[in-house]
Amino acid sequence: MSGPLSHIRVLDLSRVLAGPWAGQNLADLGAEVIKVERPKFGDDSRTYGPPWVKDREGRDTKDSAYFTSANRGKKSITLNISKPEGQKLVRELARICDVLIENYKFGDLARYGLSYDDLKQVNPRLIYCSVTGFGQTGPYREHPGYDFMIQGMGGMMSVTGEPDGAPGGGPQRAGVPVADIITGMYASIAICAAIAHRAETGIGQHLDLALLDSQIALLAYQNTNYFATGKPPKRIGNLHPNIVPYQPFKTADGSVILACGNENLFRKFCAAAGCAELADDPRFAGNGKRVENRTELTRLLQAMFSKRSTKEWVELLEAAGVPNGPINDVAQVFEEPQVQARGIKVELDHPVAGRLPTVASPMRFSATPVEHKLAPPVLGQHTEEILRGLLQLDDAAIAKLRTDGTI
Repeated sequence: MSGPLSHIRVLDLSRVLAGPWAGQNLADLGAEVIKVERPKFGDDSRTYGPPWVKDREGRDTKDSAYFTSANRGKKSITLNISKPEGQKLVRELARICDVLIENYKFGDLARYGLSYDDLKQVNPRLIYCSVTGFGQTGPYREHPGYDFMIQGMGGMMSVTGEPDGAPGGGPQRAGVPVADIITGMYASIAICAAIAHRAETGIGQHLDLALLDSQIALLAYQNTNYFATGKPPKRIGNLHPNIVPYQPFKTADGSVILACGNENLFRKFCAAAGCAELADDPRFAGNGKRVENRTELTRLLQAMFSKRSTKEWVELLEAAGVPNGPINDVAQVFEEPQVQARGIKVELDHPVAGRLPTVASPMRFSATPVEHKLAPPVLGQHTEEILRGLLQLDDAAIAKLRTDGTI
């Protein structure tokens, strides 16, 4: 069976991460995704190295490992959209595509006659998704936006990291660009919803996705904690603001995360760990009391955890049905039997690298399974295929486009 979006064609004019992440999701779901890149240079993220993709002989290529994380399943075409012929080709492609994704600054594509208002005249069914730092409205709409600054402005860094007075305290960005990635995820959902709406009405629409909006939404209960108290939440390191115990503890040889998300799990933990009396201690009777007395409970539990190894704790807690886990580095992640059983690492045929490892989509379907067919493309790999196959251009027309620097 083909993927659930195998009937959809996407024109991806985005670059770096947020927009490309959405495009990759759609490609994983079976859509044909045509990635438009600048001639000679391509997507900015191709240069975000080292590390670089290695060729079959182990030499560095011109493409970064970063680029491969967000461009699986796409076809690359080079177009110079500052040239009239390039703009014409984008319009012709938009005419036969279902979705367009772009992350140019507000108003930039309008200068080239490629705004939503322009392209809906060519294709009223087009779903046009704009991904920007601050959206299409508001006083900041013309400002550029990057993940790091959005994590700061959007509150993420205010709740990430150790408290100011603790060793290593101070604001921290997340270890991956969460503002970019969550915006790409919201964009994917919005595009799928717009496809469903179009199936009923026949009408496309303009989707307005902003990094700042998405980052704020990602704060989830930290937002509602603030609404409930009127006080902005603080950084508390690896602790959970609303659940105790839900944190890492140092063992005799490492660390283990304990996650008691409800009262039953806390009692199971206490019984397994040999401290059943704590479950009936008035100071810790119920999650609310444990949050109030977090410091004392943490002290008592830490003294217990330090007496056994991580392996011993993991085995003990797993046998008792108590959620727990080690703190893995990325290499250890891919050594986990569960990760290997789920086939999370996938190797794809790459024209330069040979077998290129990538991470499989986490979306699983019983009737329309995800298939990973295309490796992240080299720059312009599919230019002639698309110009000949979709736009029916002949050799002379393609040669002229190359001579003019349009492709």
